[in-house]
Amino acid sequence: MGLQDANADDAGFGTRIRQAVFWRSGSQIVSQMLSWIVTLLVIRLLDPADYGLFAMTQVILNFATFLNGYGLVSALVQSESVDSHRLRQAFGMMMLLNGGLALAQLAIAPLAADYYDQPMVAHLLKVQALLYLSTPFISIPEAIMGRALDFKRPALVNLIAAIASAAVALVGALSHWGVWTLVFAPIAGFWVKAAGYVIVTGFRPIPSFDFRGTGTMVVYGASLLGGQLFWIVQSQADIFIGGRVLEPHQLGLYAEALFLTQIFVSKFVPPLNEVAFPAYARMQKDPARISWSFCKAVRLLLLISCPVYLGMAVTAEPLVETLFGQKWLEMAPFVSILAFAMPFMTLQVMFAPVSNALGRPGITAKIAAIGAILMPVSFLIGIRFGAIGLAWAWLGAFPILTVLTARLAGAPMGLRIIDLGRAAAPGLGCSMLMAGIVMAVDSMLPLLPAPIRLGILVPSGALAFLAALMLCARGTLMELVGLIVRRTPPVQAPA
Repeated sequence: MGLQDANADDAGFGTRIRQAVFWRSGSQIVSQMLSWIVTLLVIRLLDPADYGLFAMTQVILNFATFLNGYGLVSALVQSESVDSHRLRQAFGMMMLLNGGLALAQLAIAPLAADYYDQPMVAHLLKVQALLYLSTPFISIPEAIMGRALDFKRPALVNLIAAIASAAVALVGALSHWGVWTLVFAPIAGFWVKAAGYVIVTGFRPIPSFDFRGTGTMVVYGASLLGGQLFWIVQSQADIFIGGRVLEPHQLGLYAEALFLTQIFVSKFVPPLNEVAFPAYARMQKDPARISWSFCKAVRLLLLISCPVYLGMAVTAEPLVETLFGQKWLEMAPFVSILAFAMPFMTLQVMFAPVSNALGRPGITAKIAAIGAILMPVSFLIGIRFGAIGLAWAWLGAFPILTVLTARLAGAPMGLRIIDLGRAAAPGLGCSMLMAGIVMAVDSMLPLLPAPIRLGILVPSGALAFLAALMLCARGTLMELVGLIVRRTPPVQAPA
């Protein structure tokens, strides 16, 4: 292949990546906007204790989910070729795994209720077992579309599923279903998504239980399993520890503060990582190119996320009162602390698709193992100071975990800490300047209703951040604008 053909292929691949990001993240934004509007209405109608009970069930649900077989799906995406028989084999494995998980949850439900001393937890978990049964019908079509970098069709299905979930949530809250509103809404969304994915891909959900020749797929999926288990331990230890000590009201305040501050990292970064994984996999023979692309992604993503996080931290009180209502005002201190930890989490979770695409899932597992020790220990220390101690544990431990992640996951692609720091500096530095200005403006305001106060602070912060970018990081700002409006192929990384 000549140089001209290679450049043409790179340009075409770059265009497909931009289209994938547009559809995947764009649809996520639209569906999340709808979801948030309904969520805010639902939160105002439900009580913090409802969210505390729901958080207790999520520990069990998330802990079991690491066995749902998504590692097999990652193996399908990473493989050079996949035939229909391999897809049927993967579907058969997913059916067995998820059917087993549903049965296991039914058995575990009474034990979980005894642990938390909350009988309602058992009833909630038994109904939530329906979620597992939808997974095979979602995961295999996702693999088919992910390999083709086709994110337009799933974007439309995800939007329809979000509408269905939001409708059920709104009906449930208005009909006084209480905590059951939080259970039935995601079940509706998952099953609508499952049906939609099967329809748009034309996938025939006929399993094969002849698992001969699936050794490579199973080994690759198993290699990811350890990392997923450790991640579950790391991410669910706070609720698991706090749920046994705290009342549902206090746990609900903490859990919803965590939900609010993690909106960006949990809702927008994973879709971008879904696009990044097949993209990095295509570049796995060129680590220097991966390193360059990764730093660019960090620079642009933190430029968007850091002002959100730090703005949330310094406007927590009027933000919580405006969005959630007066009865949630106790949540504001949790938001202020947790928001400062989220830039580190955003950066840390960006490394996993790089390691997996390079065929080094062991690094992801090692990092997750460190987190599975560091975070629970921090939560055990923090819970001595009540629910607020759990929030301080995040801020104390996650910067350490992020530095360790950068050293371990950055080595295979030749990424230096100094290069990562330079990539993160524009977004983080300008956001810190913005936060200082917002705090100064807030200190000069008279006593105002929360919505008016927030309506002054948010534009002030936006103007301050834009001014800081123009003065200190004009090139990065132009790079972000160019990525959004550009129609010509991007400049490739230097060889």
